[in-house]
Amino acid sequence: MTRAEMVQAIKEQAKVIGFSRIGIARAEELTEEKQRLKSWLAKGYHGEMKYMENHFQKRTDPGKLVPGARSVIVLAYNYHNPRKQQGDKIPKIAQYAYGKDYHFVVKDKLHELFNYINEEIAPISGRVFTDSAPVMERDWARRAGLGWIGKNTLLISPGEGSYFFLGELIIDLELVYDQEIGDYCGRCTRCIEACPTDAIYEEGYEMNGSKCISYATIELKGDIPEFFRGKMENWVFGCDICQDVCPWNRFATPHNETDFEPHPDLLEMSREDWEALDEDTFRELFRKSAVKRTKYEGLKRNMEFLKE
Repeated sequence: MTRAEMVQAIKEQAKVIGFSRIGIARAEELTEEKQRLKSWLAKGYHGEMKYMENHFQKRTDPGKLVPGARSVIVLAYNYHNPRKQQGDKIPKIAQYAYGKDYHFVVKDKLHELFNYINEEIAPISGRVFTDSAPVMERDWARRAGLGWIGKNTLLISPGEGSYFFLGELIIDLELVYDQEIGDYCGRCTRCIEACPTDAIYEEGYEMNGSKCISYATIELKGDIPEFFRGKMENWVFGCDICQDVCPWNRFATPHNETDFEPHPDLLEMSREDWEALDEDTFRELFRKSAVKRTKYEGLKRNMEFLKE
């Protein structure tokens, strides 16, 4: 097989497995991105997410994660569910957490592709990642041509939007690499204007993570700061505002992953149902969901903060 034939076979198999987009970038140090990350950390925009300071060299150099790395294969997996929770003042959770925890779903599919390459294309060494290690996923996705990093700091793909998970294979196989694409946010500022906490820099492209609703409802382990009072817009786990208002997401299509379907009761829960939520019901609704990350106590803390 030539390198071009290898790439064609890998991309075809990725689509068979269920990935919506795939791109490949040369594994090399992220020099410009390293400086941007250093500046972001120096501003304290990571808040209490101290893990962002760890493994800085591994985060910016794939060769430190995978010795001999030659290629970063980046894949997108659609999670868009156009169905919304119903009713006024319903505690809301982000779409990505409706169904089974994506860490398990996507990682299984990444391993499937890794094994395919190893068995059918060429023997390889490497690792798979999906939001589980110090990998700058959006930057690699941009380099691999999957899209551009928008003003809301999320990766946006033309024709697909931004409702997808990212995963990577970092391997020691030399391949043909994709080209980056342009930025198509243009003069649009809808995400900046819609963010109720002004977490996005006024010119876009930078996020103060410590002001993000997702940070307050998931990452924070103590009390939610008074800064967020009256600004949460009923979000109790994550937030989709800057995606929901993005014009590019008019192209988003529903996912085809049964594991991402919500518990049958979740989207129909009334405000009264949420207020009566006990730990047993929490475990039933979210037993396989990423919402388990905040635990029952954390979700109740978020709900109580909305009422105060």
